[in-house]
Amino acid sequence: MSTETLTSPTTRLRKRGAQTTPAAKVRLVLAHVVIYIAALIFVAPLIYAFFSALKPNVEIFSMPPTLIGSQVKWSNFVDVFQYGPFVRYIVNSFIVAILGTLVVIIVSTAAGYAFGRLRWKGRDAVFILFLATLMVPAEVLVIPMFQLMQNFGWVNTMQALVLPFAFGAFGTFLMRQFFRGIPFELEEAARVDGANPLRSFLSIILPLSKSAVAVLAVFTFLSFWNSYLWPLIVVSDTSALGTLPIGLASFAGQNGTRWDLQMAAAIISMIPTTVLVIVLQKHLVKGIAMAGMGGR
Repeated sequence: MSTETLTSPTTRLRKRGAQTTPAAKVRLVLAHVVIYIAALIFVAPLIYAFFSALKPNVEIFSMPPTLIGSQVKWSNFVDVFQYGPFVRYIVNSFIVAILGTLVVIIVSTAAGYAFGRLRWKGRDAVFILFLATLMVPAEVLVIPMFQLMQNFGWVNTMQALVLPFAFGAFGTFLMRQFFRGIPFELEEAARVDGANPLRSFLSIILPLSKSAVAVLAVFTFLSFWNSYLWPLIVVSDTSALGTLPIGLASFAGQNGTRWDLQMAAAIISMIPTTVLVIVLQKHLVKGIAMAGMGGR
């Protein structure tokens, strides 16, 4: 893939000198206007949630709605940690998301290499069956997985939060597509020098796949971080093993919902994932652009 394919339309226009024409300038301005409007549409709910977290609870649903309340209560972000074991929820979410992401990366890269680079009988048929699992909704698997966790004695344990969803087909498909876009000549040259498939995988394929691994890591981390249904079912001691989504739901009780604290907690819960996406932004763009270019 050429470098020009990965550059933005604006950059390509500037390189070709097309921005000097009036029509090109109009298209560039219209493109930026559309992008800014779309960004505003997506960011507006987050802005409203942030200012709602600074309002008194009784003013969250006041009519007519206002962006800023009568008081600016920064103390809501402190009261979140006094309302319940919110620190424990954050720590548990980090543990589950990090461990789950590591397991998924290891399994998906190994399986993607087996499906994409190695030749063995029945490979394509097994891969199609593997992909077919993507059509099964996660809600359908909840009861069988819970029974499996019971048989293993893992109910209300950390491994029950990590392992059941650590072997999905999405990561394998993503890595397979990326691996198939890497020239096979590199691996053949390594084999001529005496490298076995495992050495080729660790020394050649993985170092060239940092962008794809970054994409898989972000998607997987977000999936574990935002998971609510499965932790709610498999965890009974929420004070010890509860995750952030369960912690956010705890602000709604029989005596009412603390919307102000729930909004503040939601803003706090978005900080790690936002930082992760910003840090890996360049790898995400490159990885997503190149992951679908395989298929040989």
